Amino acid sequence: MTAAQNAAGTRVAVVTGAGRGIGAAIARRLAGDGLAVMVSDIDAATAQGVAKEITDAGGQAASTATDVADRDAVFALVAATRERFGSIDVMVANAGIAQVKTLLEVTPEDLQRMLSINVGGVMWCLQAAAEAMIEQGHGGKIINAASIAGHQGFDHLGHYSASKFAVRALTQAAAKELASHQITVNAYCPGIVGTTMWDEIDEGLGGYLGTGKGEALKQYSQLIALGRVQTPEDVASFVSYLASRDADYMTGQAVMIDGGIVMV
Repeated sequence: MTAAQNAAGTRVAVVTGAGRGIGAAIARRLAGDGLAVMVSDIDAATAQGVAKEITDAGGQAASTATDVADRDAVFALVAATRERFGSIDVMVANAGIAQVKTLLEVTPEDLQRMLSINVGGVMWCLQAAAEAMIEQGHGGKIINAASIAGHQGFDHLGHYSASKFAVRALTQAAAKELASHQITVNAYCPGIVGTTMWDEIDEGLGGYLGTGKGEALKQYSQLIALGRVQTPEDVASFVSYLASRDADYMTGQAVMIDGGIVMV
């Protein structure tokens, strides 16, 4: 679908980090909800693959490679989305990284990379989307990836936790600043999700806990009240709500969707 063809008013979403895991599930779910989706990932091939899945299933999607740590690249992503689909109505700033290290081991390079992607990426997505939405004049929804580690700091994930606490702060401040433009800003806070990222966390924790492959994940999963590891689709279902008209009166929130690990 081109911008000229979007006369019917199809809503348009951008999802970053959408080449795999939670981001891919969100992109598929929003497409299933009837939105046109720009699938963005630092890996062009995975983004293209998810977009193809969506279009093969009858949905509307395009893809592009974006490094969310690069502000200019994020603004270019939003511009490309508007050129392709005519508008941007929903921004899902999902891209992020994790790293397992004790705080005493974190290097300046580790910290800079963590903050540039997990915090900077959210900031640039917020800026680019809000600028476009204000210009369009009909509001919008900005949805940020936080974590249970944004509500409770976790050992061996200290600098990751700090980055997710920062996402909560940005979400709250942006919700206040953008409310007059009818732009809502919320965040979703997953727990232990069966993704490649958690496979990497499991491996990293094993070096500190002396556990084998899958054992740290199993140990931490005992904290889940609902008794099972979360799926990417569990998260996507909640993001679907945040992106919908049903969430029009909700803003400034960073909501747990973790199966009952951290209860606040």
